[in-house]
Amino acid sequence: MHETSNTANRILGGVDTHKDLHVAAVVDNHDRILGTSSFAATRQGYRQMLAWMRSLGQLQRVGIESTGSYGAGLLRFLQAAGIEVLEITAPDRQDRRRRGKNDDLDAQNAAHAALAGARTVTPRTRDGMVESLRVLKACRKTAVTARRVALQMIHNTIVCAPDILRDQLRHMTRMQLVRTLAAWRPDLTAYREVEAAYRISLKSLARRYIELHDEIADLDMMIKAIVEDLAPELVARNSIGHNGAAQLLLTAGDNPERLKSEASFAALCGASPVPASSGKTVRHRLNRGGDRAANSALHIIAIGRLRTDEKTKTYVARRIAEGHSKLEAIRSLKRYIAREVFGIIMRRQQDINRTRIAA
Repeated sequence: MHETSNTANRILGGVDTHKDLHVAAVVDNHDRILGTSSFAATRQGYRQMLAWMRSLGQLQRVGIESTGSYGAGLLRFLQAAGIEVLEITAPDRQDRRRRGKNDDLDAQNAAHAALAGARTVTPRTRDGMVESLRVLKACRKTAVTARRVALQMIHNTIVCAPDILRDQLRHMTRMQLVRTLAAWRPDLTAYREVEAAYRISLKSLARRYIELHDEIADLDMMIKAIVEDLAPELVARNSIGHNGAAQLLLTAGDNPERLKSEASFAALCGASPVPASSGKTVRHRLNRGGDRAANSALHIIAIGRLRTDEKTKTYVARRIAEGHSKLEAIRSLKRYIAREVFGIIMRRQQDINRTRIAA
């Protein structure tokens, strides 16, 4: 009787996250709405939200939208409090068309999904070295983009520059050009003159390029150190560089045990076979879903091995001889690489977990 009472008192939460305000809803184990309320997206607001949910019953789990952005802080808070958290992956479009949309309804739909286990996944934790790796890689990506734009601007400016400047710079390599421009000492008081304005602009762009180049080099050193700490066996494998390894670690997350098998990791990387049979034709096609950055990392590894590894060359040649296209052969190769990578990551995670238990 006591056990039945506890079961009846169980509740589930759902949260629609925003930059400054989170909307929370609670349902009971019969999927009935018990309440909806709004809280500030601050630690004080998180504490008030958790206290409010617990005041309505025994909190079983919480479904949160956007745990990778607006909901990241709430995710960390609830996990630290020992609350099971599910990420709500996508809205129910049929229900949204029928009922409309507002923040209260979105929070209630998240709570319904947490109860049913539909449209939910176990979110990646964001409190370990993989999260540090993600932040550094995101910073590096924007720096690389800005460096590329600076170089394009240099070349575009030179195209339009006076002939006296173009003749000096026409046949230089990229780094010769950048260093030459950065060393110029234009007359800053003569910026109204065309040639002086071009010299000032080119020097500014070159200095920007060098600063970004140095910033990227520093970030690469940090990323390399984290990757070698997390998975030294991964970068020791053929054709797996530090950037590719970093991306695959990011896809797996700080808690790769949430992935039930290597097949789920392959699907997450977009490397799993997708049936494309029709009539008498039985075949599989490339998977265009999943994490495209992880798929790109697997593709680079596959191409590298196809150039350097004899076993890989033999395998692809055999697949092509069997009637498969080269793309299908590479897709199969990426699937095997995903299996290899997942095994390495999981073994490393088991070692980390054993070390934590021993400590």
